[in-house]
Amino acid sequence: MEIRMAWGKLNPVYQDALQIRKDVFIAEQGIDPQLELDGTDEDKMHYVGYVDDQAVVTARIDMLAGNRVKIQRVATEKDARHHGYAGGLIKQIIQDAKRSDVTRVELDAQQTALDFYKELGFTVIGDVFEEAGIPHRTMRYTIA
Repeated sequence: MEIRMAWGKLNPVYQDALQIRKDVFIAEQGIDPQLELDGTDEDKMHYVGYVDDQAVVTARIDMLAGNRVKIQRVATEKDARHHGYAGGLIKQIIQDAKRSDVTRVELDAQQTALDFYKELGFTVIGDVFEEAGIPHRTMRYTIA
């Protein structure tokens, strides 16, 4: 898998990320497009994983105060699941964070994805809450 990243919305990486998010969150999970397309993509770093030059997985990164980043909008195209692409993308994000001054990586995981993130070294730090009608938990990865 080749991973590309780009800041903001004026690039082809963002367009590929947006298509994956529309396919997964809006079409498949039924999330309201106004919730998914929250108007903050311009201020985020977008990661996309490509297999045979086809976009298959995405995530966006929000830079937070206190040397933290937040991973958001992790999505894998349905026919590309269970191949390790999302795990590879998350590992790349963590490696990129390690090369900077980031000390913590955070995310809000859908309840059904908790085990996936635990396997990558994240720990649950919050109670269950709903986002877009889907139960989530806040998780954290601490960079040593």
